[in-house]
Amino acid sequence: MRNMFIFLKSLSRSVHGDEEPQEQPELSKTDGGSNDDDLCTSLTVWRKSLLISCNGFTVIDSNGNLVYRVDNYMGGRTKELVLMDGKGNSILTMRRCKNLRLVDTWVIYGGEVGDHCTSEKPIFYVKKCINILHTNKSNVLAYVYRPPSDKRYAYRIEGSYSHRSCKVVNEKKRVVAEIKRKDATSGGICFGLDVFVLIIKAGFDPGFAMALVLLLDQMFS
Repeated sequence: MRNMFIFLKSLSRSVHGDEEPQEQPELSKTDGGSNDDDLCTSLTVWRKSLLISCNGFTVIDSNGNLVYRVDNYMGGRTKELVLMDGKGNSILTMRRCKNLRLVDTWVIYGGEVGDHCTSEKPIFYVKKCINILHTNKSNVLAYVYRPPSDKRYAYRIEGSYSHRSCKVVNEKKRVVAEIKRKDATSGGICFGLDVFVLIIKAGFDPGFAMALVLLLDQMFS
């Protein structure tokens, strides 16, 4: 596993070596309102924890640095996910709603929350799109809402997570983040679906984008 991590670091540098380093936007800038679509942050996502006994994710930036990590000790479908930075500090906590809704719904909190988070106010919640009649021509996977209203979505996620081809679109129908496959085969290693690229447009928070990836993985894996 360590050799794979080192390989991904070197690959990330070689693929993105010509890019200028990007400062990560703050969480308050999740609107993705920049008009300059050429400015973006590209992250390599590995669907594997660095801890041997865990499921999770490891995320590397264009300089080969570890920027995000997820260590899921429970495995499989879980009730809670915590996104950490490269140093292990909690950035976002995602919890599956405990109600009896048929639709898979998650609540996103800033930082780390305790066992009883009734005093904590969620910053977003994400609802899986269920299309019983299979008439969903736009391939919408999920909607992202700002509490307390669920009348109008803040973001829409469309595409196919199983093919690692997704787009996050804001209210103005601008793409603010994308998931793309990394199909290359190098050094005898075929990436498959476990290694892919997350591209974040300027003005959209990379941590929040990664949180959406985690929820898509729970909903569609």
